[in-house]
Amino acid sequence: MKLDSKKIAIIGIVAAIYAVATIAIAPISYGAIQFRISEILTLLAFINPIYIPGLVLGCIIANLFSPLGMVDVVVGSTATLISVYLISKSKNLLIASLWPSIINGLIIGAELHYLFNLPYLSSAAYVFIGEFAVVTVLGYPVFKTILNKESFLKTLKLG
Repeated sequence: MKLDSKKIAIIGIVAAIYAVATIAIAPISYGAIQFRISEILTLLAFINPIYIPGLVLGCIIANLFSPLGMVDVVVGSTATLISVYLISKSKNLLIASLWPSIINGLIIGAELHYLFNLPYLSSAAYVFIGEFAVVTVLGYPVFKTILNKESFLKTLKLG
C-alpha cells in the first residue's frame, strides 16, 4: 500500500477518533466488562483495509490509558490487529462483525485470566458479550445502512 498524504491523514483521523472515543468513556472501555463504542469503527476495515493502521494505532493510544498497563497496549492492540485483518478479509458484514467479539473474547479473556487470575471462560464470555453488543448489535445495522448509501460508501472507500 502506497502511503500518500491523504492516506496518512485518514489513518491519523481514524486513530484519533478511536482513541478519543475510548478514553472519553474510560470507566467502561477497560476491564472484564467493557463497552468500547469505538469498536464500531473496526467495521471500517470491511469497507477498505486502509483503515487498519488507524484502528490499530488508535487502539494502541487508547490502551496507553488502560489500567492494565503496557500488557494491554501489546495484547489488546494485537487482538485489534487480528480482528480488523479478519474483518478486511470477510465477504459478509455479519460475519465480519463477529470477529472482534471472538478474537477479543479469546485474547483479552486470556489477558484478564493471566493478570488477575480471573476464570478464563467467564472473562472470555464477558469480553465477547461487550464486543458483540457494540460491534454486532449496534455496529452491524449502522454499517448495513452505510453499505446501502452509495454516495457515502464511495466516500468511505476513498475512491
